Amino acid sequence: MATIRLKHGMGFFILLILLFVQSCEKTEKEPGYLAGYITIGPLCPVQKVPPDPGCMPTAETYLAYPVSVYSTDGDDRIAKLTPALNGAYYSELLPGKYMLVLDKSVDYIGSCNLPARISITSSDTTYYNVNIDTGIR
Repeated sequence: MATIRLKHGMGFFILLILLFVQSCEKTEKEPGYLAGYITIGPLCPVQKVPPDPGCMPTAETYLAYPVSVYSTDGDDRIAKLTPALNGAYYSELLPGKYMLVLDKSVDYIGSCNLPARISITSSDTTYYNVNIDTGIR
């Protein structure tokens, strides 16, 4: 009789451990997403309609104006944004608050809407468009 109680007690204990482990897995946060467009321009002194293909951003243009996601204190770079040729970017991030930052000081006389504070929530997409004015006129 004592061995039956021990087996039942042990089975109950194992069941409790399994339920605890399973509940811990469910509390893990699902990632969220950051998406938008990075626009850089003008790249030529005279803008034309339709745009001159030589004045459109290239992969090198985006490399010259790198944008990254940092922790809110600015100490840790979490992700580097790599836009497509049309400027669209998409990044998966853990839920939390972040800073979008232009990574290096660029000698231009235009303006930029960075740094910017953003907030990422689980399973949602936060949209933020980055606008970099080169100052070329």
